Amino acid sequence: MKRSTQLRKLFESDGIIVAPGAHDALTAKIIEKTGFPAVYMTGYGQAASHLARPDVGLLTMSEMVARAAAIVEAVEIPVIADADTGFGNAINVMRTVREYEKAGVACIQLEDQLMPKKCGHMLGRQVVSKEEMVGKIKAAVDARRDQDFMIMARTDARTVLGIEEALERGLAYQEAGADIIFIESPESEEEMKMINETISVYTLANMVEGGRTPLLLNEQLEKLGFNLVIYPTASTYVTTKAMMVLMERLAEEGTTANMISDMVSFSEFNDLIGLTKVRELEAKYGNE
Repeated sequence: MKRSTQLRKLFESDGIIVAPGAHDALTAKIIEKTGFPAVYMTGYGQAASHLARPDVGLLTMSEMVARAAAIVEAVEIPVIADADTGFGNAINVMRTVREYEKAGVACIQLEDQLMPKKCGHMLGRQVVSKEEMVGKIKAAVDARRDQDFMIMARTDARTVLGIEEALERGLAYQEAGADIIFIESPESEEEMKMINETISVYTLANMVEGGRTPLLLNEQLEKLGFNLVIYPTASTYVTTKAMMVLMERLAEEGTTANMISDMVSFSEFNDLIGLTKVRELEAKYGNE
């Protein structure tokens, strides 16, 4: 079954879809192994892991497509992928959709920020006109070849223009053909409730640790009416913290011997990344 069809079926089933964020293919592999039904390719995490730079629109479309393709190759669950603003106008969006689709992504996320974009929980964001974004969504819908490939439209209007403008944009993007509406950074549970009272297509909740939106339990988000929840920053923050502790202790102690209990074992890691399968293939094709 196509990944895009898999994702559609997930949305059609009962319960909220939990898609943790992956900043690289290894993280995506762990998300799948843990049993989550989908993975979210976070642009914030890609900028951090690939460039060690903030999420301020520095990654190009081809870099993001390459990262998406690596994640898709690493897992068998659907990949929902951030595509920032679509990397330009409506014509650029059409090519972006085609490239993400060719990479095997199941759903593309497009936002209405003015380039260079910023993380959705940073201040200083600006948005394009509602009319411009409507045109970009229509272009994305027309560009897809696989009708199961999903288009997610995100608005960043809440922080700069208020919740009413954000809801108005959500309705316009829904009318333009978006399958999922992502109203970024609502600032209260009441605003989160308003989103689902207003929007009739699928909706997304974005749980960012230290961000502008309350961190609620998945079951609370489901009761509010959200169909999908993502955790775009958690894996990046946890990985960073673990690496900082590792390097600080190595510098202080002169060895990693005292940290082995905090690590996965050599064999566990090799099993996770598929060494056993490689050995089986080597035996099959006579390359031992």
